[in-house]
Amino acid sequence: MRHHNALGSRVADAVTTLLSLLWLSPLIFAILLSFRPPNEPITNGNIFFGSTITLDNYRAAWSVAPWLTHYLNSIIFVVGVLIVQLVTVTMAGYAFARMRFRGRDTLLLIILLQLMIPSGVLIVQNFATIRTLNLFDTHIALMLPYWGSAFGLLLMRQTFREIPFELEEAARIDGASLWQVLRHVYIPLSIPAYTAFALVSISSHWNEFLWPFIVTRSESVRPLTVGLSKLVATTDVGALYNQLMAGTLLVIAPLVILFMFFQRRFIESFARSGLK
Repeated sequence: MRHHNALGSRVADAVTTLLSLLWLSPLIFAILLSFRPPNEPITNGNIFFGSTITLDNYRAAWSVAPWLTHYLNSIIFVVGVLIVQLVTVTMAGYAFARMRFRGRDTLLLIILLQLMIPSGVLIVQNFATIRTLNLFDTHIALMLPYWGSAFGLLLMRQTFREIPFELEEAARIDGASLWQVLRHVYIPLSIPAYTAFALVSISSHWNEFLWPFIVTRSESVRPLTVGLSKLVATTDVGALYNQLMAGTLLVIAPLVILFMFFQRRFIESFARSGLK
């Protein structure tokens, strides 16, 4: 019996390793191609590195766009969205987890239907709203459609429901208000769920392209993903893929570093958040 368990474990490890390599293969290919000399035929040198390893692609990609400005815009975008989302999902999560009101389950179902609607379907309506509010080409225009999150609401609702209601009752007996109950009972006990949601929110909005491309025109507002699109037309014949891979790595590097630092906390957060 032990022999069969050990064999099954080794097979599972081998399959997991193979799937991991397959999942990482596009990233590995992008890294190797970004160090290949530009304009060098594929027949020269190694198929991946070429005749030598060079940083010319990174230098060329860096000169195409004002990356520092784009980095700052992306940070403002994702942080601004996250701050408002933390407030909205906390309030909504508590309301659907603890409060009783008519039509609560129906309203929750309607909100969760948002998860089934592609974001592109709402672009026209969102753009019309931004034009009406005279917010075109501003940081607020980037953030506004994402200030509510159905996923975050569901995550916090499930998390709050896992917290013993007796803790809230004890706080109420001591004279705590709703805000004090949230601050001293629910929020401290939900830090893992907040961490998981923050990582998901940051990664998804850091990679957002279509909406920022539509509602911005000036370099002072556009985030990294829109700046990266300039590398697609760097020459008369189209993109130089070595430079494009280098630019792509410049964009995703902060996310990769963030995940490397918080990967264990990320997994533990979902394991403890109540979403199973």
